[in-house]
Amino acid sequence: MRIYNTLTRRKEEFVPLEEGKVKMYACGITVSGEAHIGHGYQALIYDIMRKYLQKLGYDVTYARNYTDVDDKIIAKSHETGIPADKYAAMMIEEIDRVMREFDVDDPTIWLKATENIGNIIDFVQALIDKGHAYPTECGDVYFDVHSFPDYGMLSRRTIEEMMAGVRIEVGEEKRDPADFALWKAAKPGEIYWESPWGKGRPGWHIECSAMNRAAFGDQIDIHGGGRDLIFPHHENEIAQSESLTGKQFAKYWTHNGLIKVNGQKMSKSLGNSLLLEDLLKQYTNEAVKFALLQYSYRQDINITDNLFPDAEKHLTSFYTTLDAVEKKYGYGSVGNKAIDDAFNDAMSDDFNTALALSRLFGLFKTMQQKLDAGDPSCAEDACQIRRTYSLLGLFKKKSSDYLAEVAAKSPKSAEADVIPDDIKALADQRWAAKKERNWAVADQLRADLDAKGYVIKDSKEGYTISRKS
Repeated sequence: MRIYNTLTRRKEEFVPLEEGKVKMYACGITVSGEAHIGHGYQALIYDIMRKYLQKLGYDVTYARNYTDVDDKIIAKSHETGIPADKYAAMMIEEIDRVMREFDVDDPTIWLKATENIGNIIDFVQALIDKGHAYPTECGDVYFDVHSFPDYGMLSRRTIEEMMAGVRIEVGEEKRDPADFALWKAAKPGEIYWESPWGKGRPGWHIECSAMNRAAFGDQIDIHGGGRDLIFPHHENEIAQSESLTGKQFAKYWTHNGLIKVNGQKMSKSLGNSLLLEDLLKQYTNEAVKFALLQYSYRQDINITDNLFPDAEKHLTSFYTTLDAVEKKYGYGSVGNKAIDDAFNDAMSDDFNTALALSRLFGLFKTMQQKLDAGDPSCAEDACQIRRTYSLLGLFKKKSSDYLAEVAAKSPKSAEADVIPDDIKALADQRWAAKKERNWAVADQLRADLDAKGYVIKDSKEGYTISRKS
C-alpha cells in the first residue's frame, strides 16, 4: 500500500506507527452553513480511505471533527439572532441528515471543539509554559512562530514568503505579524468560556491539535483534509503539536483536491456553491459519487453541466446489465477474484479510484457478452462487482430500486422540455445561418442561446435544443 505524503511530496509505502493499527484524523466541516458538494466529497474520500485500510486488515480508528465555534459561526449568530451554540447544533443536525442521505458512514469518533474547551485550555497553557506562546494584556494568546524552527515544513514556504503583505491589525498585540491566535478574547455579545487569560474562545488551529491529542495521544498515522488547509491550518497544527510534544505529529499528510464549477473555484462570494442536498434531489447518491470518484482524490474536480448527468447515464447502463443478469441467473455466490484483485491493485496505489472505476466499463462489456452468449459465469462477475465496489458506495441497491429512483428523479412533467417561441426562433435563425455557411452569425447565435440557458446539438437531419442541466 502506497500513499502520497504531502509532507515529503512523494508516494511512500504505508507503515503504521503500531503494527496492524491505524490512527487517522480528517478535518471536518465548519458548521456556518449547509453542506456543499466539497464537504460531501471530502467526507466521501476519507470514508473510502478508512474502509480500504480496513479491507487490508488494519484496525482503523478514524476521528473527524466539527468546528462548532469560530468567527463565521459567530457572524451567522449575529445575522440570525440565534445563539452561536444553538446555531451550530442546528447546523450539525442538518449536515448529519444530508450526509446520511449521501450515504457516508460516521467516523469512529466524532469530535467537537465546544466539547474540548478544557483540553484546548490545557494545551495552550502548556505551550505558554514551554515558551512557545504568550498571552497579551487584552486576553488573547498567540503562538510564537519563530520559536518553532521547522515552521513551513508542510507548505514548503519560508515565514517571509507566507507573511508577505501581512500586517498587525489594530487592537492586536502580536510580537510578530506571523504569530497566530491560540485563544481569542471575547468581544461584547460573543460566546465565551472562562480561561486563565479571561473570557474568550479558542482559535481555529488549536482546536484540531487539542482534539487530536485527546483522541489519540501525541502521534497519529494519517492526517487529512482539503488541499486549501495545507497553509495555514495544517502548518499551524504541526507547529503547535510538535512544539508541545517534541514528536512528529502525523506520519502521513493527505490532501484532496478542490471543487471548481465551470473552471471557477467554488465559493459563496461567486454564488456558485453547489449544495449537496440540492444535487441529491436531482441525482442518485451513487451517481454523484461515481462522478467525483472518476478523478484521483488529489486532483481538482471541474464540475460542468454534463458531469452528473453522464455519471447517471453510465450507472443506469450498468444497473440495467446487472438487472438482466440477475433476472436470468440469480445472484452469484462465489464471485470472481480477478475483479477484486484488479480493484485492490488500483486502490493500493494511493487510493486510485479513477483507475478502479475506469475498469468497470470493460467489466460490464464482458458481462454483457457473457449474458448474450448464455454463459452463467456472468452472475459471478455481477456478484463480485457488487461486493468489491460497494466499498466506493456503488452497486449497493437492488437493480430495480435503483432504476426506479432514477426515473423518480427525472422531470415530473413535460413543462421542463417546452422551448419558448423566442428561443425556437433564435435556434431557427442559427440553423439558417449555418446552412448559408455564415459561421460568424451562427456562432454568435449559439453563444446567445448558451447565455439564455439552452444547448444546441446538431445532426445531419437538423438540430435539437434543450435546457441546460
